[in-house]
Amino acid sequence: MNSVRLDSHDVVPVPVPVPVPVPAPAPAPADADADRRRSLAWAALASVEDPEIPALSIVDLGLIRFVRTQSGGALDVGLSPTYVGCPATAVIRRSVEDALRNADIGAFAVTEVLSPAWSSDWITDEGRSKLDSHGIVPPRRSDRPIGCPRCHSIDTECISQFGSTPCKALHRCRACLEPFEYFKCL
Repeated sequence: MNSVRLDSHDVVPVPVPVPVPVPAPAPAPADADADRRRSLAWAALASVEDPEIPALSIVDLGLIRFVRTQSGGALDVGLSPTYVGCPATAVIRRSVEDALRNADIGAFAVTEVLSPAWSSDWITDEGRSKLDSHGIVPPRRSDRPIGCPRCHSIDTECISQFGSTPCKALHRCRACLEPFEYFKCL
């Protein structure tokens, strides 16, 4: 075996290749179309009012769980009822289907999502703000007294555990004597 001794003047530096960033490929036209259709679907769904609380859309309430593209290209829209047996569920589903059909998004399916069960925690910040501006106290997880949405007094009382819908309780302010609804935590 032959060996060679190298001195420092015999060594030639070898340049280390620097990785060149490769730009991500442009989305395929099918992906761009799917993104466009999902965006149109979300916009259409945001226009669907809750039949029991028209100040809110079903997106504000957190009833839409997902909008995704299925392998065949159809959109799959996940819809949760506020609770099993809610009388508005059938009306909401029809409104969702009508809105999606009118949005011209192509083929779609509406999937009922029961698990996990809907929670009032899913109401968006915008939805909570809309409830408040319409005189309905938004749900909150707190032991503090429920304040009146009109005069903001906390001297209030619950008149009935059920308001105009099973999701709301009826309260009265002892300061201004006005009744108001509280959206229950579910």
